Amino acid sequence: MNKSALHRHGPSPSQLLAESLDSLRLLGRQSMLALLGIVVGSASIIALLNIGRNAADESIRAFNDMGTDILVVSFPHSPQDNRPFPSTLDTDALKEAVPAIAHVAPITIHSARVSFNGQAAEATLVGTSADLASAVGLQIQEGRFLSDFDHRETFVVVGARVARDLGAKGNPLQIGDLLQIENYLFQVIGIAESLPASPLIPVAVDESVILPIEGMRRVLSAPEIGSVIGKVAATADLPATAKVLHNYLIGWLDGREVEVQIPQHLLDGLKRQANMFSYLLAGLGGISLLVGGVGVMNVMLMNVSARRIEIGVRMALGARPRDIRSLFLLEAGTLSVVGALLGALLGLAVAYVFTRVSGWQFTFVPESLLFGCGSSLLIGLFFGLYPAIAASRLQPVQALRNV
Repeated sequence: MNKSALHRHGPSPSQLLAESLDSLRLLGRQSMLALLGIVVGSASIIALLNIGRNAADESIRAFNDMGTDILVVSFPHSPQDNRPFPSTLDTDALKEAVPAIAHVAPITIHSARVSFNGQAAEATLVGTSADLASAVGLQIQEGRFLSDFDHRETFVVVGARVARDLGAKGNPLQIGDLLQIENYLFQVIGIAESLPASPLIPVAVDESVILPIEGMRRVLSAPEIGSVIGKVAATADLPATAKVLHNYLIGWLDGREVEVQIPQHLLDGLKRQANMFSYLLAGLGGISLLVGGVGVMNVMLMNVSARRIEIGVRMALGARPRDIRSLFLLEAGTLSVVGALLGALLGLAVAYVFTRVSGWQFTFVPESLLFGCGSSLLIGLFFGLYPAIAASRLQPVQALRNV
């Protein structure tokens, strides 16, 4: 006889698995309810993690489209300093002082009513330089953008929404048309393509009429620069460039307060918050998983109570406590594994349908499966441990007593 066969004791793993499946089948409705709890809990975690991450990615994607290699400068007003801000900026001198800046555009903003061919629209007048298009990634649908030679001209580039509103009466706005702004006529030299607005950029291109910053004197008596947008060269260090730009502008403004924002830092913070929010949603799904774990424990306790005689017979025939414990733990593990797999399929399906219905781009989050399935298995085994230990501690006499 094989020596290993002499030391083999108790049923084989395949026999234990077959017995656990048969036992769960006999329990019927109770097993299905416990399985449903694990499925719902696992599916909730996986679905919420994927939905949360895709929602965050969708919001961040709009910001990334604007570019993360830019610096946004603002000039907070101080009650102690009422000096007016300059109306123009020497961009050539700034680029020479800060070589890492590839494009720079000063911004002056004013709200106005724009008229064309009897049609009026509310718009934001944006006085700027020719570098604005390169700084924010603005594309032109028709015509051209401002050039360095247009600073004395009454030229404008019209945003997509403003152009659509002005051409609402069947007479679309075209290159060469004249817009009335205040008491001046401005010639349209370009119509911009739609550009999604971003809270990181102080200019909403679709809502704007863009003109040379020098031309703002025609509609404002004392225009002032409100912000500056700079696009950094690809090889430059953003924080270092921001510091040099900050020091230059403070000197240019004779010590007035200057704030330089790095959108990339804001995006990194937004991503961290989005990840925290995703795991918070997963924690809420974990609550339903705990409820499923309690259901597993209840089913296992009912199973132990209903099989007391079987447990007594097994022990009387030589079954060890660890054999009994392993049998009931295997039943709890079987429920957990099946529930986790079904929950994974359901959770991914729910997340995919939700993101597609919302018009988002679906991105699978691999750690959601690890977290959802792993926690389902651990919860099931944890709540199945007490019934298994209780069954293994029964004495044969107590187990065989008909109560």
